Order: sequence, then C-alpha cells, then structure tokens
Amino acid sequence: MPGAPAGHPRPMGWSYRKSLKMGPFRLNFSKKGVGHSVGARGARYTRSADGRRQMTLRIPGTGLTWRRSLKSSSRSSRG
Repeated sequence: MPGAPAGHPRPMGWSYRKSLKMGPFRLNFSKKGVGHSVGARGARYTRSADGRRQMTLRIPGTGLTWRRSLKSSSRSSRG
C-alpha cells in the first residue's frame, strides 16, 4: 500500500513521555527533552521541554479547566 486512501489519516508516529512526581513538583521527560511543572490540585505552572510556559487552573470534580499560555521572557544577548 503506497499511501493512505483518500479521507483516511495516516497512522501517527511513536512518541515518548514519562513523568516523575515528587510532591508538588513533577519532571516530564519526552523525546524533545525535560520539562517541569509545580503546583497542587487545582493549580499548576508548567514549563515544557521546548521552553513554552503555561498556567492551568482546574476545579476538581467538575471537568472545568482554564489554561493560559504565558509569554516567554526575551533572553536575547545584548552586546
């Protein structure tokens, strides 16, 4: 079969993700690198392996979640 028939998606590639939890702190390992998050039930700050930052607020038991991507601080070298 040379390709997927029209209208049928191709199968997705493999991915890897592992998480190590230490109290309110969590290390997230993926094929892109290591990210981390900190927080308690209902509120969490996350920094992904590629540098993206996100704040998540949840109301446990309701399924309601609010997420906001935070802007990266510019760390360009100035000479």
